[in-house]
Amino acid sequence: MHDIDISYLINRKAIICKGLLLLLIIFNLKINAQNVENNYKLKTVVIDAGHGGKDPGAVANKGKEKDITLAVSLKLGKYIENNCKDVKVIYTRKKDEFVELFKRAQIANTNNADLFICVHVNSSKKTDPYGTETYVMGLHKTQGNLDVAMTENSVITKEDNYQNQYDGFDPHSPEAFIIFSLFQNAYLDQSLNFAAKIQKQFSQKAKRLDRGVKQAGFLVLWKTAMPCILTEIGFLSNADEAQYLLNDTNQNQIALSIYNAFKEYKNELEGITESTEVIENTNVEVPINKTDTASNNLTLFPNYATNNTDSIYFYVQIMSSVKKINAKSEQFKGVKNICELNIDGCYKYTYGKSTAFSEILKIQKEIKTQFPDAFVIALKDGKKIQVNEAIKQTKN
Repeated sequence: MHDIDISYLINRKAIICKGLLLLLIIFNLKINAQNVENNYKLKTVVIDAGHGGKDPGAVANKGKEKDITLAVSLKLGKYIENNCKDVKVIYTRKKDEFVELFKRAQIANTNNADLFICVHVNSSKKTDPYGTETYVMGLHKTQGNLDVAMTENSVITKEDNYQNQYDGFDPHSPEAFIIFSLFQNAYLDQSLNFAAKIQKQFSQKAKRLDRGVKQAGFLVLWKTAMPCILTEIGFLSNADEAQYLLNDTNQNQIALSIYNAFKEYKNELEGITESTEVIENTNVEVPINKTDTASNNLTLFPNYATNNTDSIYFYVQIMSSVKKINAKSEQFKGVKNICELNIDGCYKYTYGKSTAFSEILKIQKEIKTQFPDAFVIALKDGKKIQVNEAIKQTKN
């Protein structure tokens, strides 16, 4: 009986992995098809206000996450509707109601959405953290990212029959998140690109603290078949930032920042070279006690990545930021020879460089011991290209 159970589990895992890999192939085919279309248009965006109904999300300092995310999401949708008449805006919820995570992704997939934007508010056991961070789908091992993902994913326990809906996924088990690694590269480049634009707007236009673009295994992103991001617009656990987030004018500013990033992303995808329309922000920043360790230093260190740009090079990206980070920053954990790349107005920090994909994979494995979220990127003529395309070209 024991042997039969083990065999059953092995077969079940094999079937699931094959199915997920097939989905990845389909996803990548769709991405490549979109990239070669000269007349590609971003037609549909789904905006997902986190939590709702019986699930309040984070609750602190007289505020509820579900109310803030709904207010910002509706304002964001209105900006898109008013300024991008060619884009259809779909909301996963427009009122205070509970919507299961799998249904949120289902709404996006059923409507063939081109982009999925999930709005959340952060929280911490400590009261000093503040600022914004934006997540894309990916395997994560760092404790901070894992804690955020597990907190957001725990909402599925409020759903009926959640064990079957999520293939037995246990939101409280770190080991269960390994399944997400199979989806790490599906729409990753586009998601990272959009996430970086959001953080840039938050930092430069809204004057918010940039906590960076990160990867984590959020269930709401897991089953979406399009570029998708989850943005944490601030910490409700910080009294000063809670005051900021509960203010209607500030909520409008946050929505405006995301809209400006959306418009820039849309123009880029559609090959529109004219300057992105930027609507001025009018909010006055609420003073915050700046003691959080997430702040960045503004000093430059040598960039050796632009040498020999007539070839294709692979790099291992370990982090990104809209601001320059000091080479001696503790964020680099004492690792030397970190390279700084300026791509699409965002600073990418990489380790290692090679024209051979097999070699860069060895470097990635090495650096993952210190930066578990590290992933491979490719540059041609100094510009970022899809890794799959870079592999094909280097083999020719």
